[in-house]
Amino acid sequence: MDLAIRLAILVTLLVIIGSLGSGLFYLMKDRGNSRRTLNALTLRIVLSLTLFLLILLGFFTGAIAPNQSPLM
Repeated sequence: MDLAIRLAILVTLLVIIGSLGSGLFYLMKDRGNSRRTLNALTLRIVLSLTLFLLILLGFFTGAIAPNQSPLM
């Protein structure tokens, strides 16, 4: 379970970066004449929410944990 959640988080981050790059590409290429930029950025928002939920799931199941404070 730990490895599956960590891999899902990593893959989601990579797809978010790809979606952001494609949004930039379409923004520069289409000059606002199509909806491809909007679709790429909408996908990025959905993926970001998915990433947030995966992090919460990993935290509450104990698969991932926050770093310890150096003062403790």
